[in-house]
Amino acid sequence: MPVIHIKLPPDFQDSIRLDQYIATLKNGMNRSKLKACAQELLLNGKNAKLSSKVKAGDIIDVFWEENIPENIEPENITLNIVYEDENVTIINKRQGMVTHPAAGNWTGTLVNALLFYWGRSAVPQLKEGRSEEILQKRRPGIVHRLDKDTSGLIITAKNRETEEYLGRQFKDRLLQKEYLCIVCGRPPASSGDIKTQIIRDMKNRQRFKAVTATEEGKFARSIYHCIACFGKYSLIRVRIKTGRTHQIRVHMRYIGCPILGDKIYGKPDALFPDATLMLHSRQMILKLPGEQKYRRFKASIPERFIKILRVLKKTYPKEIMPKVRRVCSK
Repeated sequence: MPVIHIKLPPDFQDSIRLDQYIATLKNGMNRSKLKACAQELLLNGKNAKLSSKVKAGDIIDVFWEENIPENIEPENITLNIVYEDENVTIINKRQGMVTHPAAGNWTGTLVNALLFYWGRSAVPQLKEGRSEEILQKRRPGIVHRLDKDTSGLIITAKNRETEEYLGRQFKDRLLQKEYLCIVCGRPPASSGDIKTQIIRDMKNRQRFKAVTATEEGKFARSIYHCIACFGKYSLIRVRIKTGRTHQIRVHMRYIGCPILGDKIYGKPDALFPDATLMLHSRQMILKLPGEQKYRRFKASIPERFIKILRVLKKTYPKEIMPKVRRVCSK
């Protein structure tokens, strides 16, 4: 994703809106283009609005995208359907599939596949207007997302009413999402409650980092349980209470257990040099529209997990950590 990095000169004497300042720059963007193309705006490392005031010495980072297509087209891509009714389609997403079109990934996404599967027409894209409307046009049916290299359960909505109904469950944290991951290292306790803020890592703009004792960023909470250890590796179950970008990957790194195969937050592994991200959305518990009771859905364990675990079981004895719970925040 392209990044515009701007530092206001020390002799800048005005105090104007961020969008107005960017519009004055050579090759700058006007407000309409900013709203259509900007994915994230940071002012001195913190999330900012177009109306935020800037002054001398401030640093602006604009994460933006270009070459937005006229339409999001249906594509005949095979999907692994776990459950379906008149309102929802629940999919076991394969690793490597992007959830919705965005910069660098305008085709081959789950949205493209769903449009074809549901028999829908191409979706025209907005390039001007309200940010919410622009993003909504790119994400028809998408209630939540999974990273490209995270596999597993994702629920999609066939109509706007269902999308809003499920969106409220996510917003109010009324559902449960559980993941499996294989990590490098052993956690500090057999189970833990990780509570931090998550902010973008300004030293590496691809990454985020967990921080505490600050109100910066967004609050994130993950509850983990170590199922078993194999030498220096661990199989961990994680329930997320919030849904921040890269949350589990950031939190596992925060407790000293980066996920195996994570090229952004981890390091190459000697035993598994070709491992891909070992993170899988395993289970989801939620209420479907029109139902009073919660439903449980599960995704099968992917083959890449089975292969890694087979090697670990042959190489190391299986160990169960003593039951100790720890709150992982500072």
